[in-house]
Amino acid sequence: MAHTPEPDPASGNLGDERPKWDNKAQYLLSCIGFAVGLGNIWRFPYLCQTYGGGAFLVPYVIALIFEGIPLFHVELAIGQRLRKGSIGVWTAISPYLSGLGLGCVTLSFLVSLYYNTILAWVLWYFLNSFQHPLPWSSCPPDLNRTGFVEECQGSSAVSYFWYRQTLNITADISDSGSIQWRLLVCLAACWAIVYMCVIRGIETTGKAIYFTASFPYLVLTVFLIRALTLPGATKGLIYLFTPNMQILQNPRVWLDAATQIFFSLSLAFGGHIAFASYNLPRNDCRKDAVVIALVNSMTSLYASIAVFSILGFKATNSYEYCLDRNILSLINEFDFPEQSISRDDYPAVLMHLTTTQPGRVARLPLKACHLEDFLDKSASGPGLAFILFTEAVLHMPGAPGWAVLFFGMLFTLGLSSMFGNMEAVITPLLDKGVLPRWVPKEALTGLVCLACFLSAICFTLQSGNYWLEIFDNFAAPLNLLIFAFLEVVGVVYVYGMKRFCDDIAWMTGRRPGPYWRLTWRVVSPLLLLTIFVAYVTLLAWKPLSYRAWNPQYELFPSRQEKLYPGWVRAACVLLSLLPVLWVPMAALAQLLTRRKRTWRDRHVRPNTDAR
Repeated sequence: MAHTPEPDPASGNLGDERPKWDNKAQYLLSCIGFAVGLGNIWRFPYLCQTYGGGAFLVPYVIALIFEGIPLFHVELAIGQRLRKGSIGVWTAISPYLSGLGLGCVTLSFLVSLYYNTILAWVLWYFLNSFQHPLPWSSCPPDLNRTGFVEECQGSSAVSYFWYRQTLNITADISDSGSIQWRLLVCLAACWAIVYMCVIRGIETTGKAIYFTASFPYLVLTVFLIRALTLPGATKGLIYLFTPNMQILQNPRVWLDAATQIFFSLSLAFGGHIAFASYNLPRNDCRKDAVVIALVNSMTSLYASIAVFSILGFKATNSYEYCLDRNILSLINEFDFPEQSISRDDYPAVLMHLTTTQPGRVARLPLKACHLEDFLDKSASGPGLAFILFTEAVLHMPGAPGWAVLFFGMLFTLGLSSMFGNMEAVITPLLDKGVLPRWVPKEALTGLVCLACFLSAICFTLQSGNYWLEIFDNFAAPLNLLIFAFLEVVGVVYVYGMKRFCDDIAWMTGRRPGPYWRLTWRVVSPLLLLTIFVAYVTLLAWKPLSYRAWNPQYELFPSRQEKLYPGWVRAACVLLSLLPVLWVPMAALAQLLTRRKRTWRDRHVRPNTDAR
């Protein structure tokens, strides 16, 4: 075991008065809770299914080894060694990098706004799950009570509950609509819950994390066991993991795999730096980085199995319902006895009738029923949680109970991720002393949560879902890629590779091997630069558009593709640049300050010497 004398950290002190985790389990669960979020449930399974099933795991594992784990190790190590939040860490490494810390704080603030809004939606569904039948199980009657609401009949009960009864969405982003008070109340409740959990930093989140980080695994396990007993579950799993290796020739697969690893681990937000800053200085951060990254990836895989087992059951149900409708049409048209045609016999009967009496068969409203078509109806993001999965739950015995478990799981998943987002904002502000020392931490936390709540009210408007999609698509991706590139370059080439390796040797007792040094110095920066160029190219090639829910659209219930108005496109650009602008602005301010100080010293010193 190599022993290295303790190097002086850039901060000049180790912050002995800094709070510490009660135990290692709290720290690991907090990092896992921050990394494992909603994307593990509704993004990774979608990518797996879209890009050749098991074949997607090839670029995913490569990105994990050469991008995810090395960058994760950098964040945990630098936070633990310097024992500061993101602003303090990057200011200590170089004052010219102080903007990187400010950018991370700004980005975490912006992400918290829409992330907790999603939790408000989840809370609304959770509260509506305590009734039988579930409110999205059937269409509501129209005003005359003579039929059902036309918009619901034209789409589905599940879609109607989501788009109309929950969001009450407008048909155009330019039409802001009014505040939806039920969502505003849910949003206020979510921010109140977040505040109560983060009120005293890791002292309170460390207690809450035991439940919020472990409960999702319990629910996933229960769902998986139940799903595997349902008809069609194995078909969903076969469809998910059947590898299509030819898909690897598509560069988009590699880009999505690399970005999924990046966002799934919550890199470059500053939350992991904040969590690691509360560690004991001699903690083995290298082992932590590997363990947490592997747990995160295994959770994504585990969630995929549970999700697609249930979606396989839903697809089988829809497929059988489609067959039953066609069989009923044949029986009615040809006066066959009831139940004379089974699902297995249907293809042969249809072929025989099409051959012998093609005219009568052609007049029937028969639909093409293929199981693969129903399995293809996958979705990511809110579409999976609030439409596909809620519809699948309807077909399960004891549907309200499963709905309560599912939305309870989503809420705790999102809540544990919010702990990391809030620490990424609050810890740097506490380190910088933005409020006088006599003001308690609880007051600063309350002010931050209140500011977030007030800023997020725009998402409770009828057009709020469109704006949430804009924040999700433009606030984080480009900024995170730039911040991660600057982080690894700042540590390796500004802080210094030898100095950083000395720090790790002092903390863990072992110097980083060739794998770590090579990925930090060459592979990870080049990979990040490649992803950035590819992402910008893709963004420039793709028109800035959104999909509107418009009941008047001729292809309804398909969503209408619309281009963003000019002022919205300007907002997209501003949102993409807002966090990263701190980097050049802070560097320029530091340069001007130093030149001013140098100029002042040159003019003051001669007068002093003359005396």
